[in-house]
Amino acid sequence: MASSAIPQTGVPFPKSEYDRRQKKVLEAMARAKLDALVVTANAHLQYLTGYDPQWGNYFAPFPLILVPGQAPTFVVRLYDEIAVRANSCIDEIVSYMHRPEFVKLTADVLRQYGAQAKKVGFELDAWGLAPADVSALQAQLPDMKITDATDVVRLTKAVKGDLELEVMRQAMAITDLAIETFQRSLRDGITEAEMAVILNEKVKEAGGKFLMPVLAFGERNKLPHGVPAQHPIRNNEPALVECGGVKSGYAAGVCRGAVLGRHPETEALHSLAEEVLEAAIAAIKPGVPAGAVDAAARKVLERHGRLKASRARVGYSTGPQWSGHRGNVSLEPGATYILEPSMTFHMPIHLWGDTGYIFGCSEHIVVTEGGAEMLSRTPHKLYRA
Repeated sequence: MASSAIPQTGVPFPKSEYDRRQKKVLEAMARAKLDALVVTANAHLQYLTGYDPQWGNYFAPFPLILVPGQAPTFVVRLYDEIAVRANSCIDEIVSYMHRPEFVKLTADVLRQYGAQAKKVGFELDAWGLAPADVSALQAQLPDMKITDATDVVRLTKAVKGDLELEVMRQAMAITDLAIETFQRSLRDGITEAEMAVILNEKVKEAGGKFLMPVLAFGERNKLPHGVPAQHPIRNNEPALVECGGVKSGYAAGVCRGAVLGRHPETEALHSLAEEVLEAAIAAIKPGVPAGAVDAAARKVLERHGRLKASRARVGYSTGPQWSGHRGNVSLEPGATYILEPSMTFHMPIHLWGDTGYIFGCSEHIVVTEGGAEMLSRTPHKLYRA
C-alpha cells in the first residue's frame, strides 16, 4: 500500500535532513571502526528515520541496520510494516510475523551485508534491546564481534541541526503558552484535573500539542512525578507543573513552581533550586565535560549543607521525544561527554524538603559558542499567586 494513500502520514523533515543525520552516524561509525550498527533505542530510531516506534516495538525490537555502502534497512513486525513505510524515510524494510523470527531475520540481513564475522555495534546502554536479544543474535552469528556502540547515535543526536532547533523553539512557544495559562488560572479550589483540562484546551486552541508528566498541588507535591488528580489547591499551598510543547516529534519541557499565598518550606526549596540551576547553567560552555556541570550544581548544595536534598542528575539531552531516558547524554556525576555548540538539555532541579515536599524549577537550554541560551521566555523564579 502506498503511503501517499493514507492521510496524515509522512516524516516531519525533508529526506535530505535524514540523509544528513545518517551520514553523521556513518562518520561516527568509521571513527569507532564499526562494520555495522544495529540501532534499537526508540529516540534514535525516530531521529534517523522519522518513525516513532513506541507503539510497535514494545514487544520485540525494530532494529535499523546501518552498513557503509548499503541502504539503511529496517527490520520490523509485519503488523506495523505499513505504518513504518508511511511514516519513515526508509525504503529497505523487511518484516517478521512473530517475536522469535526477528532474530533470524536480523541475522540474515547482517549476513547479506557481509557483517556476520565483523565488528557490529549494538546499543547495549539504551532501551529497546534485551540481553536475550543480543545472546540470540550471537548464537545465530557466532563469529560476529559485538561491541557497545550506544554513543554512536547518542552523541550524533545530541548536537542539533538548524531544522531541529527551529522546531524546538516552536515547541517551547507552546510550552510558554501552557505555563502562562497555568499561572493565570491558579486559584483557591481549582483541582489538578480542572487545571489540566484548561491547559490542554488552551494549547489545542493555539493548534499545538503538549505533554504534562507532572501537575501537583499541595501535599501531592510529596509524590515524584505526580500526575493530575481530582485534588484542589488551597490558600497557602504550593503547585508544580512540568510540561512541554511538542512539534514534529520534539518536546521542549520546563518545570515551573508556584505558591498560592505563602508556604515557607517549598518557597525555601524553590529559592535553593533557582541558585543550583543558575550555577549549573553558568558552567555550560563548549568543551566542558558534562560531569562538570553537575559538579557546579552540587557545590551550591554542599555550600548550603543540603547535598541530600538532590536525588537526581542535573539534566539530560533532548529531542526527539522528551528524551529523558537511558541512551542520551546525561549531566550527572562523573560524566565525561564533552559539551558542543547546538546541544540541547533539559535541566530539572527538584529538591527534597525535610517533610517530604519535592519542589523546584528547570530550564531547557541550547549550548552556544558563548555558553547557554535559555529557550523559555517564562522566568524560572517562583510564581506567587
